[in-house]
Amino acid sequence: MFSSSSKPILVTGGGTFLGDNIAAALLAEGAEVTLLVRPGAEDKLGPLADRLHWHTADIWNPASLRGRARGHASVIHTVGSMSADPSQGLNHNWLNFVSARNVANMCVSDGVSQMVLMSSVRALWVNGHYLHAKREAEQYMERVGLTATIIRAPIAYVRGQRRHPFYVLMTLLGSIPVVSWFGFGRVAPMPIDMLARGVARITLDRNRTKTIYYAGDLRRRNTAREARRAAPLLPHAPLRGSKKAGTFAALDEDTPFGWTPPDGSD
Repeated sequence: MFSSSSKPILVTGGGTFLGDNIAAALLAEGAEVTLLVRPGAEDKLGPLADRLHWHTADIWNPASLRGRARGHASVIHTVGSMSADPSQGLNHNWLNFVSARNVANMCVSDGVSQMVLMSSVRALWVNGHYLHAKREAEQYMERVGLTATIIRAPIAYVRGQRRHPFYVLMTLLGSIPVVSWFGFGRVAPMPIDMLARGVARITLDRNRTKTIYYAGDLRRRNTAREARRAAPLLPHAPLRGSKKAGTFAALDEDTPFGWTPPDGSD
């Protein structure tokens, strides 16, 4: 069903929820994996550090990315954040577009033509500035001539862990056939193991013909048994809830989509 490349896959966002799960899913498919880890976050890799290659690099410092993608078949970019802190200079453009731009330029410089971008589906609870930055990143990949694979994913969760009731309702609506046809199937939260497995298998499929993939595409890359109840790809600590006030403001902290730069990062 899937054909893998003999070259390794590079994943940004090592030591984060999304990056580590996608790396583990690639390993489960038999791929060789390299992780890029933010300096100072090496300990967050845990046991995964012994199963793959990893290097430290600052996504927001193009010089530290030089040569990191050389010899890889493709790069999966997972770094970004749904939460911004303009007082620290961490706006959505910086967190989500600039990081993707730097990685796309790394791909061009290092001769890697394939780039997979973890983007976002449009939904009521997704910040408009965050979504705009992701769309800018999608367009930039194409402008610089990369073969782009865009994953417009919903938010992800860990099976069995407590979740916000709103997310639970959206998941339920997304699982009802008739209701899911009205858009809920695309935006309904998805188990992280299913999402990561779908991303890994799409990346390794040499016969893929689409540019943009949605939740339905990720689900179809999982078997019926995996979709019903799969063992987690990685052990997970309980996710902390947000301290923000407001119904929708509290949602985007439920599951981080990558690292954010430290204060004062340039």
